[in-house]
Amino acid sequence: MSNVEEDLYTKDGTLDYNGNPAIRAQTGTWKACPYILVNECCERLAYEGLVSNIINYLTNPLNKDISTAAIAVNNWSGTCYLTPLFGAFIADAYLGRFWTIVVSMLIYSCGLLLLTLSASVPALKPYCSDGVCNPSSSELRIFFLSLYMIALGTGGIKPCVSSFGADQFDDNDEAEKKNKNSFFNWFYFTINIGALIAHSVLVWIQMNVGWEWGFGIPMVAMLISISFFIFGAKLYRNQKPAGSPLTRIAQVLVASFRNIRVKVPEDKSLLYEIIDRSNINGSSKLEHTNQFSFFDKAAVVPENIDNLMQEFIGSPWKMCTVTQVEEFKAVIRLFSIWATTIIFSIMYCQMTTMFVLQGNKLDHSMGKSFKIESASLSIFDILSIMIWVPIYARLIVPVARRITGNERGFTPLIRIGIGLGISTLSMIAAGILEMVRLNTVKKNNELYGPNNNIPAFSIFWQVPPYFIMGAAEVFTLVGQLEFFYMEAPDSMKSICSAIQLTTMAIGNYMSTFLVIIVKKITEKNGEPGWIPHDLDDGKLHYFYFLLALLGLIDILIFIKIARRYQYKKTNGLLLVLHQSDQP
Repeated sequence: MSNVEEDLYTKDGTLDYNGNPAIRAQTGTWKACPYILVNECCERLAYEGLVSNIINYLTNPLNKDISTAAIAVNNWSGTCYLTPLFGAFIADAYLGRFWTIVVSMLIYSCGLLLLTLSASVPALKPYCSDGVCNPSSSELRIFFLSLYMIALGTGGIKPCVSSFGADQFDDNDEAEKKNKNSFFNWFYFTINIGALIAHSVLVWIQMNVGWEWGFGIPMVAMLISISFFIFGAKLYRNQKPAGSPLTRIAQVLVASFRNIRVKVPEDKSLLYEIIDRSNINGSSKLEHTNQFSFFDKAAVVPENIDNLMQEFIGSPWKMCTVTQVEEFKAVIRLFSIWATTIIFSIMYCQMTTMFVLQGNKLDHSMGKSFKIESASLSIFDILSIMIWVPIYARLIVPVARRITGNERGFTPLIRIGIGLGISTLSMIAAGILEMVRLNTVKKNNELYGPNNNIPAFSIFWQVPPYFIMGAAEVFTLVGQLEFFYMEAPDSMKSICSAIQLTTMAIGNYMSTFLVIIVKKITEKNGEPGWIPHDLDDGKLHYFYFLLALLGLIDILIFIKIARRYQYKKTNGLLLVLHQSDQP
């Protein structure tokens, strides 16, 4: 192939919508991204419009107490970040990212339709009298069925959209590679455009116009998004599914233990590898690393077999290539960083539970005739993100680049670590605010008597905790997106993005666990505990300070792990099978 022909096509093995090699000038880059970003914007509008305010739907129309509602929100939100493991597996192994996104959006839209019907059709929505609602068991089942249909749909969108967007930039082209680094910043910026609309306009509609409109608008947005996303199909670059990554991981494990008594040679070049290409479709070859050396046993060439280095011969359950072994090692290394971001996720999910409940006890008035809903205060988290993303990209990165010499400014790990530190400040700010609020409530009770219903002070005093958390997200969550995509093997981009998202799932479940444990410990001997039904009787600030302490401990662990982390090494050789090459 001539140099002119090589420059015509992408060099990362991506294909166009017909399954042919993607033509560089006609596909991908920023011209394909608007269709992808609009899709994610609409999904965020729908999801954030639910997760930010669903606790109020549970405590009012569905008549759940505060603790039960918070646990239900955490469990559902956690599931939304757990289902991406399934969606990512389908994308990487079978359907590819494009079709996984399309099918998932259809499921998501069906869930939103059922949710809208549950809040609008008289036979499905709870019966209310004098402001008190009594939902039947069947009405509750339909409500939760719709929520978990949405959770299933989001499972194929969350892990695939960011990776699919990054696929539009070829790492083998320096200009495109640089744009890929910027893509993750602007991807997160676009996410928050949808979230901003959800937390402001959509929440106001839910609380003042009706839940049927508040649920129906996201459904319409998702239907429009599906059409828009499909319309851009001819512009996309697609990574071909590489087969089940779980099978390849299992092969490494089986081969390692089958060769448990085999000695790994000192010269690692003697380990089995195909010289001129990778044996995994669409995946670059990975160079050997010294970590987790036990699994090198899977690539040891038997002494009685010669000339295996040029092509794959024999069962991969007995012997794997170095690239396949290193693919597994890369996933193990990612899990070490994954574990240290769970505490951040616990703190992050307080914005949809404890921050909202805390805000309910404050003064919501804006002037004489307008009130802001407590769930809408999260717009300041979003505004913070939208302010900090361009500041980071335009100001912080150039300065950091001159200091560190790194093209990205900060390495993704340093970026994540900075965000972890900032997130603890958000919990400290929320705790201090709650201490001041409780002190004000006490003074009001002394002056005006108990049950005076005078708000402590304006809800806008919650802005600092939200704003600080937004800054933490720009560092930690965007850093995670970049890091997990960068370090994931080529054939496991969606899976590794899903692994990154599961920190949010675990964070939500751990938040539920913490609430249960804190209530159990602090409600002994008839005490109201830290988180009672009426927060005026509690000590919510202790809960925030506990999270801040856990965050500080987590930072120390993260620093130790990050300093020992070994980045993956590729040599660019890959295997690409086009439709005409298939057996």
